[in-house]
Amino acid sequence: MAGRRFIIIGAPGSGKGTLAVRVARALGLRHLSTGDLLRESVSQETEIGRKAESYMNQGALVPDEIMVDLLRDELETHGFESWILDGFPRTLHQAEILEAMLSEKETSVDRVFLIDLDPEIIVERLTGRRVCPACNAIYNLASDEFRPQVDGTCDTCGAGLIKRKDDEEETIRRRLDVYDKQTAPVIEHYRAIGVLETVDGAGGADRTAAEILRIAT
Repeated sequence: MAGRRFIIIGAPGSGKGTLAVRVARALGLRHLSTGDLLRESVSQETEIGRKAESYMNQGALVPDEIMVDLLRDELETHGFESWILDGFPRTLHQAEILEAMLSEKETSVDRVFLIDLDPEIIVERLTGRRVCPACNAIYNLASDEFRPQVDGTCDTCGAGLIKRKDDEEETIRRRLDVYDKQTAPVIEHYRAIGVLETVDGAGGADRTAAEILRIAT
């Protein structure tokens, strides 16, 4: 099957979403974010969205089967070729299901990019993150590159920025611990099959994206 298929893996706050958008734009790929797909499915009240929302309303993790159905539906609708995926897989089970899904179409993932970043840098980044509740733009007080032009105000729509509960330090450290435990087997799996590329995430989005593009092309 024609096209290229990439995955970006990284801890919360490693910048994988931002990097995926930049790489997708540079290479003409579709950017697939399972988080975005999930929010869209819930807002559109699709069958998958209703199932997922029932778990989200209880504060529970959305089961692997629902996330896989969500991704499968997207790929079946828009094609299995030429994409970059972030936010999935988070567990070895998800990775195995994804491989089986792609195998059915006689294709596979070309490269998996692991964003390597010191956890303390991640904590600093995430505690400085601010979000626009109106247009969902994301800013970061810890970065000159992503700092709003006016403190506390969205550059795009002028709404007041907020700090999400997910960006409190205690919550961040708990999420990093969960990430380490869940994702370590995924990393080792992709390393074992020879598709893993580790990229230094400490140099900023421009440098990291350039390194991913160098490897990808």
